[in-house]
Amino acid sequence: MITDRSFGSRISVHVRPRSSRSAILGVREGALEVALTSPPADGAANSELLGVLAKALDVRRTDLTIAIGMSSRNKVIDVNGVLPDEARRRLQKAKR
Repeated sequence: MITDRSFGSRISVHVRPRSSRSAILGVREGALEVALTSPPADGAANSELLGVLAKALDVRRTDLTIAIGMSSRNKVIDVNGVLPDEARRRLQKAKR
């Protein structure tokens, strides 16, 4: 789910748009599962995803980049400045 990169971490994410609430749900099939209230149109879900992850990881939104999957439910997110072990700890704490 989370791999080490020279800049920080890379996280595999599966997005569930149009959910009743926005939350980190856990891990499913090797990817972090994130529910979002936004629809997958006009980048709304991508924007909300970056906001949810930034809050959970305690980083600025500008430290997050969608590296793969801009128009897919399966995405790869690059996280600058947070190593994998720390990212796992922060995401576990944020999981609801």
